[in-house]
Amino acid sequence: MLIAEDTAFAGCAYGFPVPREGTWWRGFDGPLPQSVEQLTASGHVFAITEIMVHPHTDDQGLARRLQERLLADHHASLGATLVDQADAAAYDAFLSWGWQDIGAIGRPSDPAVLRPPSPVPLRAMVLALGPHKAAHPDGLAHENRTQRPD
Repeated sequence: MLIAEDTAFAGCAYGFPVPREGTWWRGFDGPLPQSVEQLTASGHVFAITEIMVHPHTDDQGLARRLQERLLADHHASLGATLVDQADAAAYDAFLSWGWQDIGAIGRPSDPAVLRPPSPVPLRAMVLALGPHKAAHPDGLAHENRTQRPD
């Protein structure tokens, strides 16, 4: 968790390392891109699960800086997040920060809510970190260290 303060709370971001066995991607619609699967298996993916910025903060770039710092602090090769398809503002913000939409994930609704489970439409987004490879402008080509272990 990363917290930003000035004279009061300004915002926070938090997440966790994506498990190597790939449970983060459960419900992905179609085949997961091979590079994402390889980085997940190698333990180099960090999920941003929440970014919150106080609505009265004057710092317009705070949310972007929070996610950048959280990812840098965890030395990830790939950032991952899930964005509700109905949240156009969040989706557009992630795109403007360089995140890529790689597909849809269906997740069950919150079990604490008393209603039958239904798929929640989410967009899986990733952010390649570190130097981009000229031959792979999407930034998802990686060194041998990121290959799935034998």
